[in-house]
Amino acid sequence: MAKIVILTGAGISAESGLKTFRDDGGLWEGHRVEDVATPEAFGRNASLVHQFYNQRRRDLAEVAPNAAHRALGALMASSLHEVTIVTQNVDDLHERGGCPSVWHMHGQLLKKRCEWCGAVSDCSEDLSQDDRCSECEQTGGMRPDIVWFGEMPYFLEKIDGVLSDCDLFVAIGTSGAVYPAGNFVNLARLSGARTLELNLVRTDNSGNFDEVREGPASVKVGEWVEEILAD
Repeated sequence: MAKIVILTGAGISAESGLKTFRDDGGLWEGHRVEDVATPEAFGRNASLVHQFYNQRRRDLAEVAPNAAHRALGALMASSLHEVTIVTQNVDDLHERGGCPSVWHMHGQLLKKRCEWCGAVSDCSEDLSQDDRCSECEQTGGMRPDIVWFGEMPYFLEKIDGVLSDCDLFVAIGTSGAVYPAGNFVNLARLSGARTLELNLVRTDNSGNFDEVREGPASVKVGEWVEEILAD
């Protein structure tokens, strides 16, 4: 049984119809990242931030997992290997694709968190400044449970642990340009793991991988999973 760590990024969800993080102009859905994805932005204009994420939540409800998500679900369901999936994505497409356990290092769109007491709960509806926390009962502090720029990603200690003990590290649909995730391949290589990148095109990080396969995630992930299950 091999220990496999898989990192996924925006590229795997793009084929389901979700837009990737930023366009060529550096904007996210027409907004500067600094205006919708930082704690300072929430402090300046919480209404705009809520409006932005409320729309992302509605968009998520309109899409479905693609073949890549389902292939990873099949890999986890096989129980032939010890598989850990770490994602930079905030959507729930991995879960809907059959992956029962996913580490969302940048948080989850379908979760909300109270700024006052830290309570986290499910969130499928719109949020606003008028929402009251079910734990501390204060208003004005409910926010998406998203790791914004300037905040610490989730699960880093656990991720370091599995990377230091894995046999294979696979990066799918991620540019490797955002740290600390961009350094995961190097941490895995230090542990002696084999490394594989599956991406639409080569990235600036491709030279750090033992093997690179170019093509759509919906095709390449399924091909790779078939190989793993056949072994």
